[in-house]
Amino acid sequence: MTPRIVFPVSRHLSVADVDTSIAFYRDVLGFEARRSPVVEVVSGPARIELTTTAAAADSTGEERPRGAAIVFLETDDVAGMRRDVVARGGAASELERVNWIKMQVFQTQDPDGHTLWFAQSFQEPDQPKDPSRQLMQMLPGLPLSDVAAGVEYYQRVLGFHVNYVQSDLGVMDRDDVTILLIQRKAEHSGISFCEAYVRDADALHAELVGRGAKVLGEPVSHPWGLRDFHVLDLEGNRITFAQPFE
Repeated sequence: MTPRIVFPVSRHLSVADVDTSIAFYRDVLGFEARRSPVVEVVSGPARIELTTTAAAADSTGEERPRGAAIVFLETDDVAGMRRDVVARGGAASELERVNWIKMQVFQTQDPDGHTLWFAQSFQEPDQPKDPSRQLMQMLPGLPLSDVAAGVEYYQRVLGFHVNYVQSDLGVMDRDDVTILLIQRKAEHSGISFCEAYVRDADALHAELVGRGAKVLGEPVSHPWGLRDFHVLDLEGNRITFAQPFE
């Protein structure tokens, strides 16, 4: 069965040459080209309008210059989609499991440098849940003026690894914890903090001290049932690592 795109997408992309872009989306990605009333390429519920303006609005309404867009396309067979793209002469990254979004993905780029992510969920079928329970996971966002430096620091010093990264965002994982490193802007100013439960506060404290982290003192046990310590990142954001105990 031919892999299909299964989730609705509507985007505008700025391109240098419409005919070149149409040829790529048609011949490499398997889209259908339409030229009336606008120039667009279509695959199932996904529609991408092509324009030769210098920039085009993304899904949030923000203007993205040519080559800066990221388009997320959900498919029912990501391995098959990658196989077909490569067979048609396209360049595709290896398949990767992205735990943050519970999907297996690969990426390619169109002739203008726009990034296209193809993804398929690998999440196990949901088990019956108490309908009164709403919250599933929280991803704290820590603002940084230099996201790239923060990504490097969280890897080298705090032991995280990269889940996903772009110029203004780093999605950092360690074990079952995910932290978002976000670009400091007017709406994301100052410093922030978050707390993570850990298995062994003393062992983690020793590890981070050995890595050269800015650790604020020794682990302390509190009467409310937590033993914790604090760490600052490069720009003063604070992470508290807390071990529950009886």
